[in-house]
Amino acid sequence: MSTSRLAIEMTDIVKKFGHVLASDHVNFSVEKGEIHALLGENGAGKSTIMSMLSGIYKADSGTISIHGKPCQIRSPKESMNLGIGMVHQNFRLVQTLSAIENIILGEKGQVWRGSSWMKKKKEEIEKISEQYGLKFPLNVPIWQLSVGEQQRVEIVKTLHRGADIIIFDEPTSVLTPGEADQLFLTMQELKRHEKTMIITTHKLKEVMAVADRISVMRKGKMIASMNREATSVRDLSKLMVGRELTNGVTIESHPIGKPILQVKNLSVQAEHGSNAISQVDFTIHEHEIVGVAGVAGNGQKELAEALTGLIHWNSGTVIFQDKTLTKPSVQSLIDKGIAHIPEDRMKSGLAGSLGIVDNLLLKSYRTKKRTHLGLLKKKQNEHWAKELVKTFEIRTPDIHSPVRQLSGGNQQKLLFAREIDQNPKLMIAVHPSQGLDVGATEAIHQMLLQLRHSGGGILLISEDLDEVMQLSDKILVLYNGKVNGMIERGQANKEYIGQLMAGLDAKEGVVL
Repeated sequence: MSTSRLAIEMTDIVKKFGHVLASDHVNFSVEKGEIHALLGENGAGKSTIMSMLSGIYKADSGTISIHGKPCQIRSPKESMNLGIGMVHQNFRLVQTLSAIENIILGEKGQVWRGSSWMKKKKEEIEKISEQYGLKFPLNVPIWQLSVGEQQRVEIVKTLHRGADIIIFDEPTSVLTPGEADQLFLTMQELKRHEKTMIITTHKLKEVMAVADRISVMRKGKMIASMNREATSVRDLSKLMVGRELTNGVTIESHPIGKPILQVKNLSVQAEHGSNAISQVDFTIHEHEIVGVAGVAGNGQKELAEALTGLIHWNSGTVIFQDKTLTKPSVQSLIDKGIAHIPEDRMKSGLAGSLGIVDNLLLKSYRTKKRTHLGLLKKKQNEHWAKELVKTFEIRTPDIHSPVRQLSGGNQQKLLFAREIDQNPKLMIAVHPSQGLDVGATEAIHQMLLQLRHSGGGILLISEDLDEVMQLSDKILVLYNGKVNGMIERGQANKEYIGQLMAGLDAKEGVVL
């Protein structure tokens, strides 16, 4: 690879956090005008490398050259001045401001920003939007834009600030299939204009569809770089985790059993007053996974919170194991056998400062099995925790280490261990593999299938359409808080589901 063509060259990069070697003499290079995918398990070190490029971290040793010139990147400002921009997975946008206001926010310019200055900025932004096919309404508040449009605002903001190297962090995690395809077209257009792109993602099929070159990290080291044509999804998976993965998950056909959960005409009010979900109907049986597909913000969050007791529904009926629920509390639903994997594991599922034993006890510490005369059975509980750690293959220094120090995959496996140990009849699993690498995702999927096999029912809410299609016995599509289609396994078509997610009427073939 000619050094004159390199947009980025990182040589012998070392970064330590205490005793942890996050980057172990890493060498990483990207050609100008290239789409380069950087892969690795959670904790492999890829985020650390990207953070050093974007100025969040500073390398302990090693050299970084941008367009052939050695440089020091000590802050995000210095990174931006070098022409490096980052499109984050969780957009850095102010919801109440318009798109154009977000793009020019913090920009230096003349003291007096009158109408002529704003007109000039509007023309600049419109030119960039037109050039790269990134259209969106400029004067509409961010909260009124679709997720795909918000991402376009982020990309234009980065380009408007002069970036010719763009880092995309999990860029398709919140997009519909159609929006993802549009993003890939945008990337090709950026490439045509000699823009350099780095993608960090866990979706290997997308990597194979869009990347020119691929680099793989494992345990802080760069272990391989290759052209896309020289590898495969299977080879990349093996490189990432260091072992052969099973070829996907096998869904055993099993006759469904009795109804576990029946939801009839359910409506839940959102914080702003209107209904977040309206007249939703579905049933979950024993031995059944019902997937919920939809773009973020279409009622999935409120549906999960209503069924786990976090908020109350304002109309409709919920029947659990032949008993009608009336304003149930969280504790009463736990006692009835409903498990919950929340969307944000560290905000709503685990206590980061506590150890594994205490986190496992959060839902069962009041039971006779875990206490005696009001006191916790310390030794017995520690033995129980060690057995769960072994069974669920949770990697941890010891059972008393704060769980915030665990990788995302091990935190999620800990959460599953606690919930499954309660022998639930129903699990509400929200984004169960979000942000996890292929190895951890495989483990989580196997846990869900084992619960299904043992007679449990699962409501699987995920923005990863591949995950929903792979695991679900039937798929419920939500759009604007309403059911816009129900598809059985075997009849699921990714393009059609994507259209339903975007608002296509299932019967009339028009956008709602």
